[in-house]
Amino acid sequence: MKKKLLVLILAAMITASLAACSDGDVIKKTSTDSTGVSVTQTAATEAATQKAAQTNSSAAEVVTTVNTYANGELNGSEIFTDRDLTQTADLSEAKSYTVADNTDITIDSAGVYVFTGTAKEMSIIVDAASEDKVQIVLNGVDITNTSKPAIYVKSADKVFVTTASGSDNTVSVTGAFTSDGDTNTDAAIFSKDDLVLNGLGALTVYSSENGVSSKDDLKITGGTITVDCAADGFEANDSIAVADGKITVNTDKDAFHAENDEDNTAGYIYICGGTFDIIAGGDGVQATTVLQIDGGTLNINSTEGLEGTFVQLNGGDINITASDDGVNATTKSTAYNVKIEINDGNLTVNMGQGDTDGIDSNGDLIINGGTVNVNGQSPFDFDGQGQLNGGTVYTNGGMGDPGAMPGGFQR
Repeated sequence: MKKKLLVLILAAMITASLAACSDGDVIKKTSTDSTGVSVTQTAATEAATQKAAQTNSSAAEVVTTVNTYANGELNGSEIFTDRDLTQTADLSEAKSYTVADNTDITIDSAGVYVFTGTAKEMSIIVDAASEDKVQIVLNGVDITNTSKPAIYVKSADKVFVTTASGSDNTVSVTGAFTSDGDTNTDAAIFSKDDLVLNGLGALTVYSSENGVSSKDDLKITGGTITVDCAADGFEANDSIAVADGKITVNTDKDAFHAENDEDNTAGYIYICGGTFDIIAGGDGVQATTVLQIDGGTLNINSTEGLEGTFVQLNGGDINITASDDGVNATTKSTAYNVKIEINDGNLTVNMGQGDTDGIDSNGDLIINGGTVNVNGQSPFDFDGQGQLNGGTVYTNGGMGDPGAMPGGFQR
């Protein structure tokens, strides 16, 4: 009888011990994280961490669709990669950091890095190998600097700045920028290499000079982005391409500006989606070579609305209020013939008083389709050939007949 009772007691003790283990209260594991800090986890905590990682890695992706015009000068389907268009980051192997005052954080290898917190006088610096792709995920970040970029890409193949879903993020530079050696770092987000802005959250940029600058290609494929700056809102050397996003710009100069002083063939701007609200002291959108719009909604109040060597409008809803030219094609590059070509979409231009032109081409002006509505003293001006092959044209509130004006359109 005593032996039987002893067995029952031992069984109960083993059962209780196993129950305690399943709750994660007795088995503990000590490890070292990437910063060298000793981390103690219970079994349950470790299991929860693994489960979260699995959930993040298998979460449904949100991907932007590119709607490109089949006969466009630029092929939008070739401009964006799948990763450019993916608005959600794979956090399964991400490293996390909290920003702190006067403490720069440097990323020196490929990977996904999540940032949170509020700080002053610090930068997130990417100084990785030329083949590395780095993804910076902003999840509730507020960085204010006096004279240096909040995000500074020194070296990488490509850097993605992704806003986490539901997050609000702000980067600000309030004073005069200081150079980094021979590099004139003149933007709150400054990159020497390819830069992609995307995500499902919000990013606000304040800058005493440029808002966002890439010395290579700049792409925007998602997120809610607001830029308030003294110089160019978005600036790139080689190209700017926008597939989606809600973008607001208030600037003393150009809202979007693409120009490469060393390459006459570079400096295009391609837009196929997104919603734009632009107030600019200079141009709304200025490209050096091709300015092509295949879609999106653009509301622009500026000196000149759209400008490039070859301006091609293939879709979208474009509303321009301008004090100079609404749409202007001029010789900014010798790689393309000067031309404005309108194939589709809805374009409305409201001009100020004086020597202003609604649509002004220093070369040819060709309208093949779409709806064009121009209000102003001089709705159309072109130095080359004018062709009205299709579409609907209104001038100053009524159905226009551009072919009737002196030197008017050919039909």
